Amino acid sequence: MGLLTDEDRAKLIPGEELPHFMPIPTQAVSSDEYFPQPQSPRQRELEARLLAIGDEQARRHGVSRRQFFQTAAGMAAAYVAINETFGGGVFEASRAEAQTPEIANARAQGLKGQFIMDMHTHFLRDDTTNMTFVAMRNAVGKAGWNKDLVGKPQTIADLKYDNYIKEMFLDSDTKIVLISSAPSDIVKDWFLTNQQMAQARAKVNERFGSRRLFSHAIFTPGQPGWLDAIDQAIELKPESMKGYTIGDNTHKDISRYPWRLDDEKVAYKGYEKFVKAGIKNVCVHKGLFPPTMDKTYPKLRPFTDASDVGKAAKDWPDLNFIIYHSAYRHVGGDPAVALREFERTGRISWVSDLADVPQKYGVNNVYADTGQLFATTLVAEPKVTAALMGILLRDMGPDHVCWGTDAVWTGSPQWQIEGLRRLEIPEDMQKKHRFKPIGAADGPIKSAIFGGNNARLYKVDQKQAEAAMAKDKLTALKVAYEQSGAEPSNLRYGYAAPGPMDHNVFA
Repeated sequence: MGLLTDEDRAKLIPGEELPHFMPIPTQAVSSDEYFPQPQSPRQRELEARLLAIGDEQARRHGVSRRQFFQTAAGMAAAYVAINETFGGGVFEASRAEAQTPEIANARAQGLKGQFIMDMHTHFLRDDTTNMTFVAMRNAVGKAGWNKDLVGKPQTIADLKYDNYIKEMFLDSDTKIVLISSAPSDIVKDWFLTNQQMAQARAKVNERFGSRRLFSHAIFTPGQPGWLDAIDQAIELKPESMKGYTIGDNTHKDISRYPWRLDDEKVAYKGYEKFVKAGIKNVCVHKGLFPPTMDKTYPKLRPFTDASDVGKAAKDWPDLNFIIYHSAYRHVGGDPAVALREFERTGRISWVSDLADVPQKYGVNNVYADTGQLFATTLVAEPKVTAALMGILLRDMGPDHVCWGTDAVWTGSPQWQIEGLRRLEIPEDMQKKHRFKPIGAADGPIKSAIFGGNNARLYKVDQKQAEAAMAKDKLTALKVAYEQSGAEPSNLRYGYAAPGPMDHNVFA
């Protein structure tokens, strides 16, 4: 499914087959939405540095390297390695934390209760066939973190659901998630149907006894019967609607129904139904369309940027337009291009255009979802991560930037959570571009991004939600899991390119 064809996949390897189980990925791991870049020279340097730190600390503490990388100190080591590889000190991490489990554990324990709503997540790839997952799942069942697995033969179908629960909740500090999907003009190629998302929501929330999972319903302007499909979707009571203006993101080569957010004759008919039904949140896939795609899909290019956001937001003040991936263009492309663009102009393609919308159109109902921002820039060009957050926070405000990770393509979202917790915009960048400091991991800005803004958008009373979750079965399950010895998999579930990137790519 997705942009990738069978021929493309033949050139790639499943992310779970990458050779090292480390706290962070050290090369691009993509969903089906874009072709991943090969490992860059600096990413190879990052990988070698992190492996060396892991070996050193594993010997020091009498554990295996893999076991060290499953600890809080191992996560700290990853960010030490990023800083030492790329320079700039973008992330708050020290050798002392990486070398001293007590320091790392104390920090992790102090932040584990942070309220995090990840409103942009997915199940595993549909073509996951690596049967080592089943063996791992059997082992996890025997370890006792999930009594339902003990003595029960495991299958890949089971894994997709229960492993999602493990990666999202047990191995990260995430508290509430939203399950998403992607449509296609070919019905069988949807990631999940609207009905399946609603069923997953009911299954999770009934199982754990609190509201842990929200769900989208997908709408597809222009497709035959799309307005009737909205009526059917509304009956499922989704927390938000989601659309892809590119049309069929799964088969871009044959996409027949691209659309614009500001199309009064098409999209606005759907908005009328949303408002009438009391649905306020409209999530929209934007970006992930690097310049290399312009020639491949020239007819789709006008539908992928943020130029249609402002008018739609102004015309529909009762709706919130949540732009997924913050419209970041360069995902799947060379992140050094984004860095050079920023250093030359102070802007980053399409993200800056989105950030201009509130002031340009006089609206306050446009929000930026972080989506793939951290997953694709953090270990490729950390200064781009800082620039992206600086642009969004400066021009849209800390109350209009929302947390989403697109997990589980790149594994448990904990490494992305740590990325934001540790991120600070370098002082020279602050001075030159009028960026303000982002502040402490649990300070007001990061707390708003992690959970406060999504709670407001989705009408969640944080105190009531936290009280309910404290008593639910998932909290008890997580306590038991941690007491029995938590074992984060450090796996990635998307696609990765084998072999190194040409050394000239970043020249």
